[in-house]
Amino acid sequence: MEEVTVKALILPHPASVETGPLRMIDRPRPEARSGDVLIRVETCGVCHTDLHIVEGELPPRRAGIVPGHQVVGRVVSRGPEVTSPTVGARVGVAWLHRACGRCPSCLRGLENLCPEAAFTGYDVDGGFAEYIVARAEFVYPLPDVFSSVEAAPLLCAGIIGYRALRIAQVAAGDRVGVFGFGASAHLALQVARHWGCDVYVFTRGEAHRNLAAELGAAWVGGLEETPPGAVDAGVVFAPSGRVVVEALRHVRPGGTLAVNAVHLDGIPAFDYARLYGERGLRSVTNSTRADGQALLALAAAIPLRPRVEAWPLEEANHVLGRLRRGEVTGAAVLQIAPALPGAT
Repeated sequence: MEEVTVKALILPHPASVETGPLRMIDRPRPEARSGDVLIRVETCGVCHTDLHIVEGELPPRRAGIVPGHQVVGRVVSRGPEVTSPTVGARVGVAWLHRACGRCPSCLRGLENLCPEAAFTGYDVDGGFAEYIVARAEFVYPLPDVFSSVEAAPLLCAGIIGYRALRIAQVAAGDRVGVFGFGASAHLALQVARHWGCDVYVFTRGEAHRNLAAELGAAWVGGLEETPPGAVDAGVVFAPSGRVVVEALRHVRPGGTLAVNAVHLDGIPAFDYARLYGERGLRSVTNSTRADGQALLALAAAIPLRPRVEAWPLEEANHVLGRLRRGEVTGAAVLQIAPALPGAT
């Protein structure tokens, strides 16, 4: 039988996105083994984590990795013993590829902290390709209300933003600070607004400020500006330690600031008075399947409206460059294959 080849973008070695480090190759189509499903990829979101991987800010785990972890596609085959999802089902693949299910963290419902966890587009090949293999137990059915382009950013930007709000202990009616305004923040703002919160957005770019205001932010300005009052809870979405320190200045005593960054450039020394007053400072680390299930259900109920710019797979290097320069407003998504006839 003739071998079927498919296209994929690989990262031969980390490098600045300005040099176009991802390389298109033809390779054998992967196969679903026991516990796996093979998915024909329709779309894949482009995330800041992909940028950190491509530029080497996250230590390489494997040479020649295929990035991408916000994957939407259709199941085309299943490995032995897999009964769900069905062939033909539209599913999403997120950052968490697998967890052990046995360690203390997993047994506490914190599989995001599993020491044996593996991650899509980092430890195993991701969605910047025509096909991807995923663990059947770690894929998500997707609400029909979202197109495949709209659904892609929900699978990381949406899920991790939702977890960040929970880690920050946001309660209904709170005043919430959002520091940095990209793909995850523009979805988290919509969730917080649904919970009846007033959201203060701290960001520099005019396009980002305009989008925040359009989505219902109660106040939009810069870190150096003074909003109408201190926030009860906040989330830092910018991968900058300086922003973390400045954000603490806007958090009320007893409030919590969550840092939603898989990579941070370092936190500079700061006056203890910024943290004093029982303010909490917490990191957000990965996400669980429960987070994903909750966010997708909530996204359909609200419904969330992702703002998306779509690009062909061949433009991935260009899109990563736009992301690095802060030129993406909302989320960026690669369109890899057209939806099958009759598909959402």
